[in-house]
Amino acid sequence: MEEETVIPHLFRCPISLDLFTDPVILSTGHTYDRPSIEKWLATGNLTCPVTMQKLHDPSMLPNHTLRHLIDQWIRKAPRLSTDHYLTTLGSEFSLTRIRNNLESSQISLDDKLKILADIEALSGELPSKNYCLIRLGLFSMLLDIVFGDHHPHYQDNLNFIEQVLVCVVKLFPYSDLGSLNVLNKESKIARFVLLFDQESVVIRKCLCLLVEKIASSLYTRQLCIVLAQQQSILQGIVQILNDKSDASEAGVKSVSALCCLDLNRESLVRAGAVHGLIDYILRTYKHETSLAPVAMKALEVLLRLESARNEIVHHPNGISALVKMVFRVSDHEGSKSAINSLMILCRDSIRAREEVITAGVLTQLLLLLQSQCNERTKTKARMLLKLLRTMWIEDSKHDY
Repeated sequence: MEEETVIPHLFRCPISLDLFTDPVILSTGHTYDRPSIEKWLATGNLTCPVTMQKLHDPSMLPNHTLRHLIDQWIRKAPRLSTDHYLTTLGSEFSLTRIRNNLESSQISLDDKLKILADIEALSGELPSKNYCLIRLGLFSMLLDIVFGDHHPHYQDNLNFIEQVLVCVVKLFPYSDLGSLNVLNKESKIARFVLLFDQESVVIRKCLCLLVEKIASSLYTRQLCIVLAQQQSILQGIVQILNDKSDASEAGVKSVSALCCLDLNRESLVRAGAVHGLIDYILRTYKHETSLAPVAMKALEVLLRLESARNEIVHHPNGISALVKMVFRVSDHEGSKSAINSLMILCRDSIRAREEVITAGVLTQLLLLLQSQCNERTKTKARMLLKLLRTMWIEDSKHDY
């Protein structure tokens, strides 16, 4: 069977021509795979690849509808014969042999790591091969290895678990999201908690990415709620958020996905997510590839809670972080969220208004108004200027 008949045309990114892994919509209405369009924009292209229309607003929104359709297709597509999958993957591939070797106490750890390295390499090839790997049950098998309770001879080896989780993350975009509900059991949740307690950045990073996907799917909503009730898991996510390596990006993605659900927000604040997001923004806001705009959007969502507003006001650099995000030289992503957040804080707190002015928000807003940012963001900037001016006059009258 030709690859084109395996993956429907509408499920392919116009740039990479591969199966969508994270479909996002541009302001032009066209959908692209996030990694592909981010690479396109990072090289200096400021147009929509399909229409070549200039992008006045480079922001991206997740295409949940398309993601849902792809999930349904993967789940309902006709099951081809095992021979077809093995032909696609190569005659040397045998899932039974791989599973037996990974679970065998007679195979050395080095040999098991080599097997996992081969799986990781294979999962980086054509999407059709990823699809075949999942159809053969490899994804479910790897989950069982990590979160099962009947493999005592290798579960305590962190190096092995790290490599298994790396393979899980590689295969995840092509999997049926609903299959993750097998983790919604007391013993597996306990395993999740135990893994977050390990001193392994790789394990925590992979678990953060797994939590992000769980929190982003309607199929795993209940599992998301259960995980977010585990304070030790949320604290582990926040610790990754504070990591100085690129693993912190996984923490940002995880918090951003979790806070989209109302029930999770208070727990995130208690776990220290507000401080973690602020510190991440201050550490990375000057970097062009930073996820500071994503962190800023998550903060804006959390600020609906009074507890989150108090955390920012009492953080020594909380207001300063928001002001810095109003205008970044590299791009204007996050500016609107920063302005919205400052408006929320300034309405509630005289102290916040004073700190906002002291932190130089007026200069930031004027620079933003003179930039090439979109009109909606400029309108928000004018609204904040007007709000600060009105409140400054009122505060002056009260002082008098």
